[in-house]
Amino acid sequence: MIRRLMLAAVVAALPLVVIAADARRDAILADYAAKARAVDPGATAFSAQRGETLFRTKWTGGDPRTASCTACHTADPRAPGQNAKTGRPIEPVAVSVNPKRFTDPATVEKQFTRDCKNVLGRECTPLEKGDYITFMAGQ
Repeated sequence: MIRRLMLAAVVAALPLVVIAADARRDAILADYAAKARAVDPGATAFSAQRGETLFRTKWTGGDPRTASCTACHTADPRAPGQNAKTGRPIEPVAVSVNPKRFTDPATVEKQFTRDCKNVLGRECTPLEKGDYITFMAGQ
């Protein structure tokens, strides 16, 4: 019961545009919020600004071919991308262009697991995942 109340409070704190977008995406964000608070009880609400920073930063810990998310997704998340390693086309990551993005928990987690290791050289934290989705939900 307490966990449900905590999740409800976290969801209520998310930006309204994200909540109205898709219940499946909202559930994924609520899960990441709960996980972020389990790691750090002082974790704040997700931030589109932090998500954009994560998206645009050039990292040094991962594969040099994918030093940033923009290596595959381009600087404009509304545009189609191309896998920097294989050349395979990638649909836009922005929710406004690709509303199905971030709606399947297994796919979302699979992509974060693979892409965070390739770009950052480590797993993304639950807060980083929520920030990234929040940024993309506003694009």
